[in-house]
Amino acid sequence: MVTADHAGWGYTASTGLAFTHEEIVDQHFEACAGHYREALHGVGLRPGWRVLDAGCGSGAFLPLLAELVGPEGGVCAVDLAAENAARAAARMREHPARARVEVRQGSVLDLPYEDGAFDAVWCANTTQYLDDGELARALAELRRVTRPGGLVAVKDVDGTLSTVRPADPFLITDLFRRSAASPGYARQLLRGRDLYRWLRAAGLEAVRQRTVLMEHHAPLPPAAFRFYGNACARFARQAAAEGAPGNWAPFLDPADPAHPLRDPDGYISEGNAIAIGTVPKTP
Repeated sequence: MVTADHAGWGYTASTGLAFTHEEIVDQHFEACAGHYREALHGVGLRPGWRVLDAGCGSGAFLPLLAELVGPEGGVCAVDLAAENAARAAARMREHPARARVEVRQGSVLDLPYEDGAFDAVWCANTTQYLDDGELARALAELRRVTRPGGLVAVKDVDGTLSTVRPADPFLITDLFRRSAASPGYARQLLRGRDLYRWLRAAGLEAVRQRTVLMEHHAPLPPAAFRFYGNACARFARQAAAEGAPGNWAPFLDPADPAHPLRDPDGYISEGNAIAIGTVPKTP
């Protein structure tokens, strides 16, 4: 559900969902590529499998998925924003993928695939945009399109681990918590650590979860500074709009030589939770 606060957080795609525009999504992937590769490699995907990337965005994970399933496997991808689906398809036309890849526009709430069509589903950075009712519905869909014994893997942000230095260590989490007083995007950013419970409630078995802390120390690589500098500026503007306490002023201009992330002790972190479950083999 697109609530009024989504557009307030910025970087929306045509869907109106916050932080979904290709410019910010691709920057994030570039900044955190090593962590994301590690997360995907830990899922347990096998050569020859047919895998769905549910909520593929601009397709950053598709080359990695294609490599994992190999020439005997196949990858399908779906995204709610038509421009994201088009960009993902274009990405794979330019990538020498060994696996078959098919991209569609569609919703994770009503996936355009038959029951048991996939050996595994990968859903990354997507559930944060769903309210609680939509999350339950999406997980039911992920389970439906995965074969008995197959894997459902969901990765998303754990906003409770977001912090920046030099600054109040609770600056970002206090903003999220304040905004989360009412239903909406901020509340969903704080839900990541509970993903394993949601997978269990969806009827998946052998659910396991781990949380990855992604840390960036000064001097930040250009890709990391580009993403986190812009993200902090967006948070600062959101804090000002809400009248939130805290000293956000130093983060407003990423080009400022005195920006905290340019400090010799500059540091920023975020957490990602990866929950994996198995579809039961018997009803």
